[in-house]
Amino acid sequence: MIARVADHCFWFGRYIERVDSMTRVLHVTLHLSLDTELSGRQCWQPVLVVSGEKPRFSAQHGEEALGDGEQVQRYLALDTNTAVSIVSTIAAARDNARSIREVISLEVWETINELYLWSQSQVAQDEYATNRYGFYRRIRHSIELCRGLLQSSLLHDDPLDFIELGIMLERAGQTARIIDVHHHVLTLDAPPIELVVETGIWLALLRSCSGWEPYMKRHRGSVSGPSVAAFLLLEPAFPRSVRHAVHAARQRLQALCPPTIEHGRRALQRLVGLDAMLETRNRESISSEHDLATHVVSETAAICTEIGRELFGHGGVEASV
Repeated sequence: MIARVADHCFWFGRYIERVDSMTRVLHVTLHLSLDTELSGRQCWQPVLVVSGEKPRFSAQHGEEALGDGEQVQRYLALDTNTAVSIVSTIAAARDNARSIREVISLEVWETINELYLWSQSQVAQDEYATNRYGFYRRIRHSIELCRGLLQSSLLHDDPLDFIELGIMLERAGQTARIIDVHHHVLTLDAPPIELVVETGIWLALLRSCSGWEPYMKRHRGSVSGPSVAAFLLLEPAFPRSVRHAVHAARQRLQALCPPTIEHGRRALQRLVGLDAMLETRNRESISSEHDLATHVVSETAAICTEIGRELFGHGGVEASV
């Protein structure tokens, strides 16, 4: 498979997963800000921290804006000058899809192209202003449709493997970032958080990963911080957990890099190591979900860099379009 095509497949997968994750986080944080007694800064600053945008946002809008939910949402949803915003990431996904039009199906292309055109329209701006829930739901449903069409309308061969590899590595990193939101809420210089509010934060994190119902089935309605963290990090049967995503990424990379070839060896070794570490980690002894989440974020980023270097011939940066 041509490296350029593989590169665009990989980044197409990463971008559509990134759109989904940012949309989930903004949607759930909006509800959290309305339903709890947290200050605006306790709700919204962690979102900027885990997205890596706090320094840039503060420089543009000032420290006082860190608690302004409307400014944070507009910055992370609609700002075309923000690389991680929803509309910018949709545009990047569409550009990569256009570059691999010969390997994706018509249905997948139409879905991502329609989402892009809608996101650039006045209709989307109006819906954002008048129906924020509908705005976020429209984006999530389009991404979920795109992922479903990838599975049902593409040949299950190398292009799909590269797309799925990108999806799963991005998902592992983004889920770890979402878990880390809790750490940044609790360590923010603000009034102490009551237990009932902390429980609400954990439930919000579950909802941001579509994990509320699966968690309740596993734990019979009992909610605690350690059990939620363990579920999102280590539950192998939950498709949005870090462990499930890392293991699925390992399977994809092993299919793409069989033992008979040398390309991808270092990336695969690191991914195998991360998978083994998560598999052997005891769910009853997570002393710091922050440390584990931070390790997953840094390790998945390093694995993506290795993949870019070994398989695509660059340092793992975003694919050029």
